[in-house]
Amino acid sequence: MRGRPVLGTLAVLGYIIMIVPILFVVSTAFTAGDALTFPPQGLSLRWFGEALAYQPFISALVSSLQLAVVSTALALLLGVPVTLAIQRGKIPGKSLVEGLFLSPLVVPELVVGLALYQQIMIGLHQTSFVALLVGHTVLLLPYAVRVTGASLALADPAVEEAARGLGASPLRTFFSVTLPLLRPGIFSAGLLSFVTSFNNVPLSLLLQSRQFRTLPVTMLDYVQQSYDPMIAAMSTLILAGTVVIAIVAEKTVGFAKIFGGINK
Repeated sequence: MRGRPVLGTLAVLGYIIMIVPILFVVSTAFTAGDALTFPPQGLSLRWFGEALAYQPFISALVSSLQLAVVSTALALLLGVPVTLAIQRGKIPGKSLVEGLFLSPLVVPELVVGLALYQQIMIGLHQTSFVALLVGHTVLLLPYAVRVTGASLALADPAVEEAARGLGASPLRTFFSVTLPLLRPGIFSAGLLSFVTSFNNVPLSLLLQSRQFRTLPVTMLDYVQQSYDPMIAAMSTLILAGTVVIAIVAEKTVGFAKIFGGINK
């Protein structure tokens, strides 16, 4: 920071802009008052109890967890073979194939949601859960392909070649050599995909129904009707869960090691 005061100042301002609003939300979650105000009117855990006892939040939480788990699993089941084909296979147009699977990152989610609504819910008469599952899986594919690809790019192909040279079949080589090399990337991609799916709003907002509603959308509806600290308490609980997931990922795998290979 001494050598680059301008960059250092901008970095500090960036951290302030990101962190201060979060601190406001967290502090108001512990208020003893009835209004969402800052500074908090005393300290209390009352609103955490209210949030955990509010049935629409709990039902939406279960729905969000189900959707995030299943869509993450499907994205990994599709993304890992694609990664192997791109990194180890001899297919023409590898860059084009990789770009195709990364394209959901640049396509607006509302466009994806509208297409799924027309084709799956109206055309095929499927439920909102099916449409959301397809949509979330498509949105998570770039993370599965890119992160597992980064992990595989850091691995030495000579290890797999040595296993095949010693007589191991392609299937045994995959489970004995390639899969252990991919495990950190799969773990990191799974965590990142789960958090992304759980926190998704645009796609979930467009494809929701009365029978299936995700927690972020339910919270958005609630804050439009009520102005009490219960929404801050629920937001704080989600934030705490996300932080725990990030800590577990860093301790067990190390995001820096995995994401370090993305640009290679």
